[in-house]
Amino acid sequence: MATLAQVELKNEVKTKEPISKGPVIAVEEVHKYYDLGETKVHALRGVDLTIEPGEFVAIMGSSGSGKSTFMNMLGCLDKPSSGKYILESTDVSSLDKKQLAAIRNRKLGFVFQGFNLLSRTTALENVELPTLYAQMEKDKRMARAKEVLELVGLGERLDHFPSQLSGGQQQRVAIARALVNRPAILLADEPTGNLDSRTSVEIMQIFQDLNDSGLTIVLVTHEPDIAQFAKRMVVFRDGKIRHDDPVRNRPRAAEVLKTLPGIDED
Repeated sequence: MATLAQVELKNEVKTKEPISKGPVIAVEEVHKYYDLGETKVHALRGVDLTIEPGEFVAIMGSSGSGKSTFMNMLGCLDKPSSGKYILESTDVSSLDKKQLAAIRNRKLGFVFQGFNLLSRTTALENVELPTLYAQMEKDKRMARAKEVLELVGLGERLDHFPSQLSGGQQQRVAIARALVNRPAILLADEPTGNLDSRTSVEIMQIFQDLNDSGLTIVLVTHEPDIAQFAKRMVVFRDGKIRHDDPVRNRPRAAEVLKTLPGIDED
């Protein structure tokens, strides 16, 4: 990763005026129902959660626990059936689709398990895409895209297509794309699910470095080893939060990498 880019991001975060003195996320007594014909599924059952600026939270839970529904709500991809979701002092619970799309573009960055890169565009062009919705000159868009690609260690892969990149490199491009609009929160849904063990830890090193620079991160994972790299672990079961605890003896991904074999080693 580019040390200079890390320093620049860190300095930018420190000098930026905070939008809100309160939590960056506040979820209050949220319920979510899905009507499936004659069946009504109660996916979230009175969830309360606050996340402060600069936190790194891992969301865990088995299939059907409510964690994916909760993540979709945090990402303004879905709305609660009842209750409130406050994002940086804005109650987004009652916003329409157009308003939610604007919130997503301005405040949230998304990283998914499947990378979701466009195969016929370069790494630089993939990262630049979210900036097309912002009122920004082309030169500034390109400079911003190059900056975040350097941040994730791909400064020499700007003109490579996804097919020319490894899985780990494609995920780095996806992370850079999530960062290009300088979001308040990075939401990562199973970002290491398609990666080998070493590459997964490399991705978690990027997340830890970004979090150290001040970025708030919410990570969904089913892997306890990955969740341990966060600062806080929230466990869902049956639509409710069952555990919400700080991570004890949190490992540093950079140190863990030193103990793992390299790609060309047995």
